[in-house]
Amino acid sequence: MNMKGYIEEAEAALLHTYNRFQLVWDKGDGVYLYDLDGKKYLDFAAGIAVFALGYNNKEYNDALKAQIDKILHTSNLYYNVPAVEAAKKLKAVSGMDRVFFTNSGTEANEGAIKAARKYAYLKDGTTDHEIIAMNNSFHGRTMGALAVTGTPKYREPFEPLIGNIRFADLNDFDSVLAQVNDKTCAIMLEPVQGEGGMTPATEDFLKKIRALCDEKDILLIFDEVQCGMGRTGYMYAWQRFGVKPDIMTSAKALGCGVPVGAFLMTEKVAEKSLVPGDHGTTYGGNPFVAAEVEKVLDLFEQEHIIEHVREIAPYLEQKLEELVEKYSCVVERRGVGLMQGLVLTCPVGEVTQKALEKGLVVISAGGNVLRMVPPLVISKEHVDEMVSILEEVFSVCV
Repeated sequence: MNMKGYIEEAEAALLHTYNRFQLVWDKGDGVYLYDLDGKKYLDFAAGIAVFALGYNNKEYNDALKAQIDKILHTSNLYYNVPAVEAAKKLKAVSGMDRVFFTNSGTEANEGAIKAARKYAYLKDGTTDHEIIAMNNSFHGRTMGALAVTGTPKYREPFEPLIGNIRFADLNDFDSVLAQVNDKTCAIMLEPVQGEGGMTPATEDFLKKIRALCDEKDILLIFDEVQCGMGRTGYMYAWQRFGVKPDIMTSAKALGCGVPVGAFLMTEKVAEKSLVPGDHGTTYGGNPFVAAEVEKVLDLFEQEHIIEHVREIAPYLEQKLEELVEKYSCVVERRGVGLMQGLVLTCPVGEVTQKALEKGLVVISAGGNVLRMVPPLVISKEHVDEMVSILEEVFSVCV
């Protein structure tokens, strides 16, 4: 069957919750994708910041194959070796104390919300605690994660969601203070907003939030689903400024293609929040996904991924700044490390489509931002190739 046939069958069989690009991927290799017709594309989206190690990494693939031949699943009624090893390594790189493996980022955020509410409940026995989240944030599409997502268009069709959520503005400490009261149990934010427009939190803002939380025994939750796992030049974005959260969530590149997430917490929170019976998942942390997490963390160290991001990111930033200077339709660069965005005055959807036609995969964020979250293994040559294609697109958008 050709590509058109598969697309037609997909539209007839799948629930229409995505406006997909009209192509079908066949395979990937390194930082390139290939469609069913054999056309080659430079990938600067990485499955939405997922494929940190690129495609068809042999050591990664071999680790998954080896675990398939041993055992895939046992349930959390029992221990399994890969989960123990993965948790130990994740603790080491994250600086956190306890790990709960989930199946996705939104599930990790659900767990973080539950842990924060249980922590507050055990303090005073009441259930009317509040969480402060940020406007323009995105934490997922399940009902709890959606409730703390600061973009009304995502929330409104599904209300009422879980209650007692207040919203403030990222990098505006006064707006946070205005929402704090004696019922505030947690403040939740992305150290770099992804879907909301590739906006980093400032050092001053994060440090003030941390001090506020310490003063009032409010838990600080960082959603590192997109900005974590080396993307900013640090394993987790909070490490850039040394502002440690009480609870942290991780996913996307934690799996590098396998559906897995995690929420992590300090020992202080673990001792006074979730207990047996409070939370669970059938598939979370099974031997297959845990073996994958362990291998990804090994490869990050073995291939010096963090060091490579720090080396290549300034070059990418420089080239993007040159686009801002050169084209009137490109008004601003935002982002950190290999999590970058260009603010456009022309329709971002047209730009992503034209880039795709020319063999470049890029995506949008926040309505008018062109998002670039490539595999973390890109080279300067790949940056040059990406810029060359974008110049072709922008030259007709002026």
